[in-house]
Amino acid sequence: MKKLLALVFVLVMLLSCTAMADDMTVVVMPKLVGIPYFNASEIGALAAGEELGINVIYTGPTTGDAALQVQMIEDLLIDGIDALAIAPNDPDSVSPALQKCIADGVLVMDWDTTANADDVTYSIQQIDNKVLGEMLVDLLVESMGADEGEYAIVTGYLTAANLNTWIDYSKAYAAEKYPGLTLVTDPVASDESAQEAYTQTMALIGAYPNLKGILGYSTPAPIGAAMAVQEKGLQDSIAVVGTSMPTDSAPYLKDGSLDYGVLWDPSQLGKLAVYVAYLNLTGAEIEGYEVPGVGPIHINEDGRTIIMADPSVWTAENVDNYKF
Repeated sequence: MKKLLALVFVLVMLLSCTAMADDMTVVVMPKLVGIPYFNASEIGALAAGEELGINVIYTGPTTGDAALQVQMIEDLLIDGIDALAIAPNDPDSVSPALQKCIADGVLVMDWDTTANADDVTYSIQQIDNKVLGEMLVDLLVESMGADEGEYAIVTGYLTAANLNTWIDYSKAYAAEKYPGLTLVTDPVASDESAQEAYTQTMALIGAYPNLKGILGYSTPAPIGAAMAVQEKGLQDSIAVVGTSMPTDSAPYLKDGSLDYGVLWDPSQLGKLAVYVAYLNLTGAEIEGYEVPGVGPIHINEDGRTIIMADPSVWTAENVDNYKF
């Protein structure tokens, strides 16, 4: 009799979770839509929704504008949602809207880019920020062929928390391990545009004739920097390393205007965010859960940070092996 009652209980719980999933709406909001990185993230997020049988909405502003994110969040709250995973353009600007979500019973997480810690239950991060920041510097030095010389940083938006964290780790590591490196100016913004990164890099090349290296943070930044180096024919004089998509990187890696691209599969990140939301909302165990195509979930000691994987490095020799 006890076994029968236990079986009935399990069946009731499964049916309850299925009914809950049918009505569940998870919103994944990138910094902006329309660039390859976040297009790939969308594929993973929507695939997770299909696998889990839940409603996934992938939506964001067309420019990296925190005010637009706030307006979209408020509109979504009117429609009714169960979870929001956001890559905030400015953590402080979106904080009041995220607190409103929490007050309305919405599960709030960040992904790709960190929000303020008090505004989220989970933080879905691509990699260990320190590992990435230091790796980029080591690759730049290798590409320059020297551990001294002038270098510059081209970033995305100056308010992007994840990019700023990587930059801080890179700068601290460079100053300690490679004191002969000289950062010629503060990081310059490309506003998540390869064309703007190209323009900024052309200006840097003109202003600093002894420039030996460029670090690009955000997927369009190293591509725009490589475009400028390619146009100037400076492949043998200026090394470019940064976080870039392999398909975007391929032509520049092969002609030497981009030395290394570093990233992860953004579709996996979108999928991971949706799975974490689903597991939390259904009361399932998150730690150790095997996400199809991603791997097991591990929560850091802080109880909120989930790191997806180590970064991958693209080169002229291996870039064609990656299809995103």
